[in-house]
Amino acid sequence: MALPKALFVLNEGSYSLIYGPKERAAIDEMVEIYALPQTAASVKENPSLLADVKVIFSGWGAPKMDAEFLAAAPNLKAVFYGAGSVKGMVTDDLWNRGIVVTSSWGANAIPVIEYTLSQILFSLKHGWQFALTIKRDGKYPRKDPVPGAYGSTVALISLGMIGRGVCEHLKRFDVNVIAYDPFIDPQAAADLGVELVSLDEAFARADVVSLHTPWLKETEKMIKGEHFRAMKEGATFINTARGAVVDEPAMIEVLAARPDLFALLDVTYPEPPAPDSPLYTLPNVILTPHIAGSMNNECRRMGQYAVDECRRYLNGEPLQWQVTRELAAKLA
Repeated sequence: MALPKALFVLNEGSYSLIYGPKERAAIDEMVEIYALPQTAASVKENPSLLADVKVIFSGWGAPKMDAEFLAAAPNLKAVFYGAGSVKGMVTDDLWNRGIVVTSSWGANAIPVIEYTLSQILFSLKHGWQFALTIKRDGKYPRKDPVPGAYGSTVALISLGMIGRGVCEHLKRFDVNVIAYDPFIDPQAAADLGVELVSLDEAFARADVVSLHTPWLKETEKMIKGEHFRAMKEGATFINTARGAVVDEPAMIEVLAARPDLFALLDVTYPEPPAPDSPLYTLPNVILTPHIAGSMNNECRRMGQYAVDECRRYLNGEPLQWQVTRELAAKLA
């Protein structure tokens, strides 16, 4: 029986980053890749390439699959997206055609969980504060009291896949975990060993607050200056979600007035910050350039998720990472 005809359509750099030799070999056993890897620009210039495609493997740089794109791809049945959010790719036309879409967002959550866990534990030791002080002063500082990872309180803002994953890892440590999530089932929170609290209480009680809220219209600037002002002395705020969820000018104002607080920001808004942003110079801010998500070899995990989903699809098995119209609207 002939194999389904398939294409890779994504950025040139993303192709080799996401789909390594192992993943490509597995794909070759399932489908017929009938052309070289394509980009959004190349299929727009030569839409006839899409005439026979039934399966597309994609990732960062995916084309917007609108009416024009779909008219050129009348046989398209499934898209396996080897990255996170599909918002830039999907359209109502795509959903209305009933095309199956899967995403590797679950794979991308794993390194974010790992990064967050490392920074929570390091922050409970005030590791960044000590390291920066030594670098600045050229000598060891006095060992001021730190929360440590015994009996301290960690607050998680939102218990989606990443927040829940962080919870599971924190079970191994002697910390108290509280969380704000108005949508989680109380029993699910209890199973995670989490105490549900209000947003205000989460900031007021925690030694470390870690943000995991998706960027939606409803969540823009959800974290306000009053939340930072309520934080305990010496507390740390970690953001690996999206910068737009935070009222950054208000946060900067509080951080400038309260040098005892610390912020570790892997995401900002805009990203990167404007050249004159105080985030570059405030001594109690650490910026990392959006590195919590998949990087380098970690991206191959996302490619493997796409491979596994394609195999399930072709075998008629239930998909694990299918994205619906409703789910796509919620994923950041």
